[in-house]
This record gives sequence, C-alpha cells and structure tokens, in this order.
Amino acid sequence: MKMKKLLSILLTVSLACSLMIGCSNKGGDSKETSGTKKTVIKLGHVEAEDRSTHKASLEFKKYVEEQSKGAVTVEIYANAQLGGDREMTEAVALGTIQMTMPSTSVLTTYSPKFGILDMPFIFNNADSAFKAVDSELGTELSKNLDKVGIHNFGYNYNGVRNITNSKRPINEPKDLEGVKMRVMESPVFIDMFKCLGSNATPMGFGELFTALQQGTVDGQENAASLIYATKFQEVQKYLSLTNHTYGFLAVIINDKFYKGLPEDIQKTIADGAKKYLIDYQRNLELADNDKYIEKLKSEGMKVNEVTPENHAKFVEAVKPMYEKYKKEIGQDMFDLAAKANK
Repeated sequence: MKMKKLLSILLTVSLACSLMIGCSNKGGDSKETSGTKKTVIKLGHVEAEDRSTHKASLEFKKYVEEQSKGAVTVEIYANAQLGGDREMTEAVALGTIQMTMPSTSVLTTYSPKFGILDMPFIFNNADSAFKAVDSELGTELSKNLDKVGIHNFGYNYNGVRNITNSKRPINEPKDLEGVKMRVMESPVFIDMFKCLGSNATPMGFGELFTALQQGTVDGQENAASLIYATKFQEVQKYLSLTNHTYGFLAVIINDKFYKGLPEDIQKTIADGAKKYLIDYQRNLELADNDKYIEKLKSEGMKVNEVTPENHAKFVEAVKPMYEKYKKEIGQDMFDLAAKANK
C-alpha cells in the first residue's frame, strides 16, 4: 500500500510538472511571437476625477493600451493617492513610479528657471503662454529635468489664476490692502502678493478650505475649475478675474524606464502624451474656465472683470519683482517669454 501511495504521489507531481512546463513554453512562444513584454505605467496626479487632467489621463490610458495591443497597461492614481506633486516628482526621478504631471512651480527645486512660468503677467494671454512652452522656452526648461533622469513630453494647462476673497471685489491693487491672501509656498507667489499690497500668507493647499472657513485667511487664488471643484464658493463671496498667472503641469516620465522600452512603444507613449495629456487636456481646461465661472456665478459668487486701465496698475505694481528674479531665473528666460508675446 505504501509503495502504491508513493507511486501515486510521484505520478501526480510528475503530471503537475509537465503541465507547468507546457504552460511555460506556451507563454514563451507567445512572447516571442508578439515581440512584446507586458509593461505597467503607474501615472499619478493630484487632481480630482472631474478635472481636465484626469479626463485626459483616461483617454491617454485608452490610447496607449489599444495602440500597444495590450502590451502596456496604464494605472491611473488620482487625488494625490501616491503623494503630492513634490513626492511624485521625486518618485519618478527615482523610478518608483513611471509618470506624473506636477505643477511647474514644484520644479523650481530642480532649477530656478522654472520660476519664469510663475511670474505675474509674464504672458499676454493663454495663446502666448502656450507658444512659449511649446517653443524654445519650454525646451530650455526641460533640459534641466534631463539632468535628473526625467523626460518631459511637454506642458499641459493648469488654468489661469484669479483671486477670490470674502471682503470685497478686487478691481485694482489697492483693493488688496488688508486682505490676508493664502499663497502657494513659493517665493515668487509670496513676493507677488506683497507687491500687490496684500498680507501674503504661505499655506499648504490641504489646509486652505478650513482656513478660509475659519477666517484665518480672507482669500486665495486659483483657476476657476479648481475653485469650483474644491467648493471655495461656499466660503468665498468674490471672484476677481485678474488673470495674473497662467499655470502649467509638466508631463513627465522616468527617462531610464522610457528609453528602455521598444521604439514602437516609446512612440505610442509619446504620441498619446501629446495627443491627450497635452492637446486634448488644454482644450478641456480652456472650455472649463468659462463654464466654471458661470457655475460659480450661479452659486452666488459675485464676479468682476478687471478693466484694461486697472490691469495696467497690477502690471506696474509687480515690476520690482522683475529685477530681482531676472538675477535668479536669468535674463534669457525673460527674453524668451517676451518673444512669445509678439
């Protein structure tokens, strides 16, 4: 009996091994036939799922997976699931995740030259801003990421920033006197709102809603789509269309990972990034700006436009910043930005 039992066990093991080898050989044949290897791209971003960046990410995922015939899987992590912009950018540089889309403000960590995109009133309009980042200025900025192992496909649009507050409409700089404005933890934004006469208060975005609700700060500045998505209209009465900064997100990937992929897969990812994460996303965000301003009005916010005469006062008020930051950012970057306005 013992011998029969032993023979039975040996036969079972032998059969299992045969099946495993058969499966293994079949899988190997499949890989050789297709010439592809399964690749996973983890794409993280901080935006909410109703924002243009996330909608574009879903289209990018669909495109890459279809064009690669399943050789590439794109996993999307929205709402800062993998960390904030800074943490995810560092993770891409290290290769622990493959892609992210950080605010260019965060990239000043890698080069102060990225600060050119934060400068107030540096571009006449969104078209000039797009022209700048799509040409020599954008290329020069991207070179600073190459040095740390990051490949930049280009820049999508984070909207034009405008001011909200709970005190009064902001028509000209003097209206900001005595207003406690939350600003990003960025020297450029702190200096900007000091020049405009407000009490600039640097603060993390995660703390902002409560700070506005409790009156710790009186106002903040962001794109209309973000203002609506985060329900700032519930704690802010006035929206003033100052259009002081055009924001951008860099569409980045770990360079070693990207260059290690087959050329056809590299092309698919690059084409998908340009088509959806940049061009498609920009069009969505441009349309969202007007749409969300109307939504904010319908929910009770008082919206005022800034006249050309008063706009000139804002531009004049921030002029002292330009001399300071030309030294830090470089005259060459200011020249390239000015070129885009022509």
